[in-house]
Amino acid sequence: MSSSQIPTDFSYGSGGHSGNSVHSANSNASALSPIAILTPASASTLYASPDSANQPFFGAKSDPDEDGDGDGVGSGDSVNATSSYAEPLKKKQKRNKPTLSCHECVERKTKCDRGRPHCLACIKRQTECRYAHVANLLEETSRSATNGRRMTKPPKKKVTIGGMRPTIPNIADRGILAGRIASRGSVALSTGLLSNVSLSSSTASNVFGVGSEHPFANYWTCEGGLAEVIGVLPEKLQADILLNQYYESVDPVYPIIDRQAFYLEYEHFWSLRDSEKTDAAFVGLLFTMMALGTQFVSTTNPKDRKQTSEFYASAGNQALRMSSYLNTASLRSVQAMVLIGYFLINDNHASDGWAFSGLLLRQAYAMGLHRDPNLVMPHASDFEKQQRRKLWQAVLVQDTFLTVLLSLPPNATHTDVKVDDFTDEPPGFGDSSPTDIAYIRGSWMLANLVQETISSPRSLDVPICSTQRQKSKLVADFRAVYRSFPDVFRSWDQESIAQLACSNKRIVRQTLFLSSNYYHNLMLVHASESPDVPVNVRATLEAAHEAVTSFFVLFTLFDTEARVWWVFHHRAFLEALCIGSVLREAGRDPATAEQYLRDPLFARARADITRMVQILKLMADGEQGTDDARTRVAVLSEFL
Repeated sequence: MSSSQIPTDFSYGSGGHSGNSVHSANSNASALSPIAILTPASASTLYASPDSANQPFFGAKSDPDEDGDGDGVGSGDSVNATSSYAEPLKKKQKRNKPTLSCHECVERKTKCDRGRPHCLACIKRQTECRYAHVANLLEETSRSATNGRRMTKPPKKKVTIGGMRPTIPNIADRGILAGRIASRGSVALSTGLLSNVSLSSSTASNVFGVGSEHPFANYWTCEGGLAEVIGVLPEKLQADILLNQYYESVDPVYPIIDRQAFYLEYEHFWSLRDSEKTDAAFVGLLFTMMALGTQFVSTTNPKDRKQTSEFYASAGNQALRMSSYLNTASLRSVQAMVLIGYFLINDNHASDGWAFSGLLLRQAYAMGLHRDPNLVMPHASDFEKQQRRKLWQAVLVQDTFLTVLLSLPPNATHTDVKVDDFTDEPPGFGDSSPTDIAYIRGSWMLANLVQETISSPRSLDVPICSTQRQKSKLVADFRAVYRSFPDVFRSWDQESIAQLACSNKRIVRQTLFLSSNYYHNLMLVHASESPDVPVNVRATLEAAHEAVTSFFVLFTLFDTEARVWWVFHHRAFLEALCIGSVLREAGRDPATAEQYLRDPLFARARADITRMVQILKLMADGEQGTDDARTRVAVLSEFL
């Protein structure tokens, strides 16, 4: 805050002097030097001068939305008037921090979420949303902070008592112990989930995947080469159907491959003679896209769908092998590798997907995708630079959010590619809508923040926040990212999004995925604890409810897709598990036992677990039933 913004007139109590005149009171007040003045960066914590123990002080009252989650130490919470001092002069105290809410909400005295370009309240009122210049400057400063780089320090030696393991520093990761089923939520899933996604006992012989079989079935001969792979391509009409399904169900969530550019190459490919079809990387990408498209086809039975998709994935992998993709990387081969990772995860091979993503990261680094295209490829076209940024974003997002689910260290950590450089498509190139661009940017900003503040510390069982101030700042950073999302991604409820699904399913899918990701990670922040920072129970349950509701809506609107997207329904399971852990500990604590029984928030939390169990039972029954779903039903049922 500049000196011009600091209030020049402060009124303080006159201490033990009664004072018979205003002049006397003012002279006594002036003898007391003011303590440190609150700034926007320290609005949640009050600092006093060394001699402030003997001085009265008054803190500025924080805005309502700043205190809502209880993570911050509100300035009003830490201020206690000293009874030994006389009443201060009845002079209006000047506001000592800038107004961050929009003008309309300030005038109406309503809560403002400070979203850009419009807050939710103004969207609902359909009124103009304007912010003060200083508020916009602070917002830009806060947003740019999400691009900063931090280093996670290794944990100090943990003290154990009686050979017992130290307490896991996040209530979301503590899971349960029920009979012979052991679960630790998402923590250390490199030894839990990777060896056994269904959360039962792990075995040394099954370290890589749900099943012991290789993820790619081998249909290929040694001499067949690329021609053998091309020979199993379906008819073009069938390929068209599967690609259309890919762009309907997969591309909205992971908009990696520009549709216009791909179809130009695709039509050219079909016009060639077989002897001229020599681009093995493109063939690998084509088969991988068809494999993912097949996973979302609802007109075939589950068994045939699984076998066909795995066959196409095997063909795609074989084509990449023919292209020597491990030592000759290209944009097409890296695009195919990103999609293979998602295919493996959806195909119940989460650990194989994790292992494959390691290869992907090495290839992306080798290609220089982590570097700013303006620096390493200054003469490339704007379209090519944009495609490189988009592909790096896809690599970063896959790595970051998979590490959150598996509690493993992030790998896409070294880059100078800037989110702000990813702008609208150059004229005449690409078909990405402004909403797609905003979705990519929003996911990117969220991944940058999550990678450094959540993925890294959780991979070492280090508390996400070691002080209350740090936790308040981190929550504020998450809110700043959320406010940067377009209005359409923030101003929705179950009724409005169901209506939108009738006209624009693409935006609905993007909204639900982005909301789920955001609130899941915000839940982890609120659920974290350390010796000086308790769990914020209410904020944890609120964030978990918002996150799991996104999955409930997805299951209602897109039943088949909700079953296929492993990252989405596993994330929802972890959210329900977190809710159960919070409820269990609240029920055990005598101080919160009565609240546990009567509070509507706790009742809604139990209803969320019940709803999740109902959905998992549907996923566990019938031909599409999986052992994972049945085990998860047993795990969550322990909380009911």
